[in-house]
Amino acid sequence: MLLNYLRLLLLPFSLIYGLAITLRKKLYDWGIMRSVKFDLPVICVGNLAVGGSGKTPTTEYLVKLLADYKIAILSRGYGRKTKGYILADANATAETIGDEPLQYFNKLKDVTVAVCEDRVEGINQLKETHDLIILDDAFQHRAVRAGFNILLFEFRKLGTLQFLLPAGNLRDVFSSRKRADVLLVTKSPVPLLHVAQQASINELQPNSNQPVLHSYLKYGDLQHLHNDTVLPLDSIKNFEIFLLTGIANPEPLIEELQKYSDNIHHEEFPDHHTFSSAEILKFRTAFDKSTNAEKIIITTEKDSQRLRAIALDNLPANLPIYFLPIEVELFEEDKITFDELILNYVKSNRRNS
Repeated sequence: MLLNYLRLLLLPFSLIYGLAITLRKKLYDWGIMRSVKFDLPVICVGNLAVGGSGKTPTTEYLVKLLADYKIAILSRGYGRKTKGYILADANATAETIGDEPLQYFNKLKDVTVAVCEDRVEGINQLKETHDLIILDDAFQHRAVRAGFNILLFEFRKLGTLQFLLPAGNLRDVFSSRKRADVLLVTKSPVPLLHVAQQASINELQPNSNQPVLHSYLKYGDLQHLHNDTVLPLDSIKNFEIFLLTGIANPEPLIEELQKYSDNIHHEEFPDHHTFSSAEILKFRTAFDKSTNAEKIIITTEKDSQRLRAIALDNLPANLPIYFLPIEVELFEEDKITFDELILNYVKSNRRNS
């Protein structure tokens, strides 16, 4: 109830915000504000809301699909304490480049990862030595005219009433979806009924040349934070789970873990949260107090990038703390369409084509 009242109070500010971004959008559409197009394939993965739609696993999907090319991922590096252009290297941390770029760097060994709040500057730094660039979370960065825009929508939020910032979590107006080349609905249920699939299309009202495609999450095996130990999810059936998250939407993860245990203690923090030693110590104390012989600490892959920076006296190597990797997969027909669109775009826009 209090949240609803707060939203009502913030609605006038959302109106002002909406007018401002609509004006900015028009200035780019009219060519008054300059948008730069580059002579190599530039794929943008974005969304209209703040966080939680699955941009990171979608970007990883693209990297696997385009493995034959020399790829650079360029991100703003949200949450970092640095400025300007930085190329990820062995000294990179979540504080220097952000947690998501650090995940890319640690996980995708044959890919260049860089951060820069000025995407034009970032692309200029990368373009001569790469075949293509993937922009992570840059749909609103109109200074770059990406060659191919993938816009993500979370399945469970379609059809619900959403507000612009600050009353809600939308950072862009719904009409901006018309700029996208593909509308990708993420975190869809499995199996996906035809009626649900059609409901997504009806809600998004795509242009005639805008495919609406659906993807879902695939969960991997649990991986230890500090060593190479791997556990299948089946092995933690009926365990007491201490879940630690600092992501925008932990609900799909909770639903997955509930398939294996009803005994889940969830410590939830905001997206990109920088965990303090005091917070970790409090969480670990709760874990230590449990007398259950079968207990485990689980976090997300993104959170693991920040947790590794916590001193080992708070998270010692012998503690059973694991992260759960996720992947994006598309339903069969949609996968064929999506892969073909991406591969054809890159092939036809290469500099030597």
